[in-house]
Amino acid sequence: MACRLLLLSGSLRGAATNTAALRTARAVSPPDVEATLYERLDRLPPFNPDDDTADVHPEVAALRAAIHAADAIVFSTPEYAGALPGSFKNLLDWTIGDDQPGSIYNKPAAWINTSPRGATGAHDELRTVLGYAHASLVEAACQTVPVTAAIVGPDGVIVDDPTRAGIAAVLTTLAEQVGRVSSDAG
Repeated sequence: MACRLLLLSGSLRGAATNTAALRTARAVSPPDVEATLYERLDRLPPFNPDDDTADVHPEVAALRAAIHAADAIVFSTPEYAGALPGSFKNLLDWTIGDDQPGSIYNKPAAWINTSPRGATGAHDELRTVLGYAHASLVEAACQTVPVTAAIVGPDGVIVDDPTRAGIAAVLTTLAEQVGRVSSDAG
């Protein structure tokens, strides 16, 4: 059975390098990895704990279903004003209240940092939020793979071979970890 990865971009921009990295991840995923890109960040309602009920908003239900269906999650987010973008933090907030099987709780996770300038504030904050969500961060799969607009093709996929290889390596490392976790559990 293929390892199912959910790819979550923290950017709303159509030409975002973070989303380009995840589109590329989908394109270069190893044969035993099924990578699905979540593209509905802009449709999530603002997080309100009062709305986190059994009748949760359909977009939140769809996000949670995508997380439940995945064996692991790969994030890629920009940094705005030294922190996570508000819309992406909103997505993460909706994941924390999910207490159903397959939620982000103990789910293996990693990130691809595409910033040529570091974006350490956003990734430190992402680490903190994933800790609160009790995701299982796979450190070896958390990599900086700098991406600039110059290496993104017109289809929104990265054309630079070394960058593509770096992204594929993240997926391979994460899938190998998922395999070890699945084998250990069985």
